[in-house]
Amino acid sequence: MPQPIFVKVILWTAYLVSLYFAIFWFLVLMDKETKTKTKRLKNCPLVSIVIPAHNEEKNIITTLTSLIKLAYPKNKLDVIVVNDGSHDNTKNLVEEFIAKNKGFNIKLINKKNEGKGAALNDGLAISKGEFFICLDADSIVTSDALQKILPHFTEDNIAVVLPLLKVDRPKNLWQRMQWLEYIVNMFYKKLMSRLNCVHVAPGPFSVYRTDIIRKIGGFDEDNITEDLEITLRIQSKNYRIVQLLDAEVFTIAPKTFKELYKQRNRWYKGSIINALKYKHMIFNKKYGDFGIIQMPTIIVSGIIAIILVSSLIYYGVKPYVKALYNSIFIDFDFYTLIKTFKFDFNLLDLNYTVILVAIVMLTISMLILRKSHAETKENLNKYGTLSLVSYLFFYFLVIGFIWVGILLDFVFTKKQKW
Repeated sequence: MPQPIFVKVILWTAYLVSLYFAIFWFLVLMDKETKTKTKRLKNCPLVSIVIPAHNEEKNIITTLTSLIKLAYPKNKLDVIVVNDGSHDNTKNLVEEFIAKNKGFNIKLINKKNEGKGAALNDGLAISKGEFFICLDADSIVTSDALQKILPHFTEDNIAVVLPLLKVDRPKNLWQRMQWLEYIVNMFYKKLMSRLNCVHVAPGPFSVYRTDIIRKIGGFDEDNITEDLEITLRIQSKNYRIVQLLDAEVFTIAPKTFKELYKQRNRWYKGSIINALKYKHMIFNKKYGDFGIIQMPTIIVSGIIAIILVSSLIYYGVKPYVKALYNSIFIDFDFYTLIKTFKFDFNLLDLNYTVILVAIVMLTISMLILRKSHAETKENLNKYGTLSLVSYLFFYFLVIGFIWVGILLDFVFTKKQKW
């Protein structure tokens, strides 16, 4: 049975839009990057590092330890831990750490649980640094990260500089696929940075100008993705955001599908909610490439994922459902069915245009994979062929499935939980 015309239109729109964006960023990659001149950091400015923590007894000491190992003057570090209503041992562990490291300026704020945005604002309120850094309590900073980041604030309109974020010591296939994903995403963000198209400043060690963050009103306390929201707000004020690939920060990735689904459901749902909040920027030339390219991509990427995965599942399952239905008329005599089965395959039956699109997309994906790992000084096959193949041919199905779940949440108005 041939496809209805509207189905063909939807599928081909998804194919062509995906191909368009893939080729667009590939051309950005091929274009020679204009190198920004940076000066060696001589006068170290005071920086405030705020760590919002809610039930982080397993990670908080490792995170704090990485901070006191920073190659940066002790008297120029203003560390603020905001204990956001933890009911585990987070408070006691931080107090013990402060007592053992009296040479560092580390403060602890204890408050009732109000969410990450409120915790960051509480830290911002007492921050004294010229630069404000948010650091998730499950992340580890390399000792030279701050020294590498600060010299990139070369112009007054640069509001944020971002580090290279990697998955810390992936132990299973789920984390290893995410390790590959993070490397590729960071590389794409570097390309986006060339056009000032970065749309999210993640929690692990994003460095802001304190005066700018205060000027635009701090963090949104009622937002499920406060890091994405404040980035869109920064872009709406026409400030610049710079992505680096040499200042490394490590974070712990979800180790099970359940954990991954919960994390990405919040991330992607937040991206849709905030894109709609800032819908005035979509296709608005006032915001340059960010308005014309990046803002539409935030919404379109989810729609395309839903279309492609749904169609793949539908056309993959359909023959088997049909065969099962037809089995009713032969009283489920599968033995006779198998015995009389004839393999009927014709090369002319293949959809070569779809195959061509798939080959082009796969080729670009492989080129981006190789380039991203070369730029981040990582071995593409570091965690084995299984991880690489799973990432290329399975992981996108997982992400698509999550997008389908988000669509159902919106349809049934499910309230988002942290």
